[in-house]
Order: sequence, then structure tokens, then C-alpha cells
Amino acid sequence: MSRPDLQPSWLRSFLEVSRYASFSEAAKHLGLQQSTVSQHVQRLEKALGQRLLLRTTHNVVLTAEGAAARELCLQALAAHDSLGNHFARLARRQRIRLGISEDFALLSLSDVLRSFGRHYPEVDLELTVGLSQALYEGFDAGKLDVIFAKRRQGDRRGDTAWRERLVWVGRPELRLDPALPVPLIAYPPPSVTRSFAIDALNGAGRDWHLVCTSGSLSGIRAAALAGMGVAAHSPRLVPTGLAIVDAKSGLPELGEVEFVVLGPGRGQVVANGLIDVLLTHIGRG
Repeated sequence: MSRPDLQPSWLRSFLEVSRYASFSEAAKHLGLQQSTVSQHVQRLEKALGQRLLLRTTHNVVLTAEGAAARELCLQALAAHDSLGNHFARLARRQRIRLGISEDFALLSLSDVLRSFGRHYPEVDLELTVGLSQALYEGFDAGKLDVIFAKRRQGDRRGDTAWRERLVWVGRPELRLDPALPVPLIAYPPPSVTRSFAIDALNGAGRDWHLVCTSGSLSGIRAAALAGMGVAAHSPRLVPTGLAIVDAKSGLPELGEVEFVVLGPGRGQVVANGLIDVLLTHIGRG
């Protein structure tokens, strides 16, 4: 036996009639013609195969089946409305796809996300943490709306968050033997910091060998904490437990790098709001 297909409008009309004990009052509150309300109730009774209301000249009362149907209709409409409201809220929400350099993510990202959530509670964030080159590629492919990364060589887009000279970082008590090749810890190519490190060492005529390559800052940090070697890094974002290697170590000076924020441009209110939050918390300079 097939189940009856019950329309929400039938249920609403039935509930309003049972509430006011009047077809005319129900029609008034529903904004419908009385004949439409009566038709809804008749269709509901036919679909259920039960008499739900007893109509008299002066009154409308629920039958036993109508009383049971009333409770079930209330539950059914509550579920129906909850479903509709849930997806209506989702439709009103916006989504921003944010790409963040791994250097920044472990140290300062939580403050940015907290501030953005306070200013834009109706916006959902889709967060990608990765190497700068991958973030640029995602941005150019339209897969990311806003990115915070090290400036790519030759790419002048974006707002500069800050500019600084990279430093060598490693385990605090690490001592390098100047007679031996420099043990280098680096991201895989095409990493900005890797290129700066190798260019500096080659330019200074220092031998070096790659002791560890990792695609994550956690891996870089773990290798450095283990005393395996040194890595080129932002002095502003030195990972917990590591220290800037003393200049007396004989390591060559590294080049300058810019951290930039790229977004979609004018007219994108939420994306530009996220950029403002990033620059406010990061601080220009």
C-alpha cells in the first residue's frame, strides 16, 4: 500500500482550523480564501482515509483521529520548517577560501581567525595551509580567494605585510664546524627560503649538503630541534624551541623577503575585510 503524499499547505490549513475551531478564522490568519482552506482539509482527510473534523452549523471540533493527526501534523511541520530554515541559513552564508603560508599558520593564525569570526560571523572559512608557491598557484587557478604568502619573484601583486631579511635558525646550542659542509634543512623546491639559503651558501663559496627536506613547518622544526642542521627562516616567525643562529657562526647573510596578502580586488567586501584583519594583526612594515 502506497503512503499518501501529504502537502504542507494541507497540514497548515488543518492545524489552523483546529486551533480556531473555525474555517473562516483559519482562512483569515492564513491569508487564504475559506474555500481553499476547506479544500485543503478535505484533501488531507481523503489522503488519510479518516474524518478529522466534525462540522456543525456553529462549531468545528476534532474527532479522535483528528486529535491524533493534530499532534503528528505539528511534528511534521516542525521538521519541514526546520529543514527549510536550515538550508535557507546556509544559502545566506558566504564562504571565503583562505590560503596561509605555513610559517605564519603555527604562530599567529588563531588570532586572525578569532578577529575575523567576530567581525564576520555569517562567513565560513575554508582554510588551506601550504608553501607559498602552492598558494600562488591555487590563487591564480581561482581555488583560493585570499592568500598570505612570501612574495613570488617578479610578481608585484598584493599588499606588503612586512619586509625583512631572513635569518638562519636551529637548535639553541647548535655549533657548526666551519670546516664541514653546512647541514641544510629546507622545504622542497620551489621554496622561497630554500632558494635564498642555497643562493647565499653558493655565493659565499660554502659547501653544503641537504640533511632534511620537509613539506611542512612541523617537519622543518622537528629536524632543527633534533640538531640535524640549520634552516633559512623569518626572524619574526621563529618556531617555538628554535633560535636564530649567531652571526659568529660564519654563515652567509641571507636575502630579504616580503610577506604579502593577495585578494580579488574591489567589490569583494568579505574578502577585503579578511585582508584588513590580516594586515591589522600582522602589522605593516
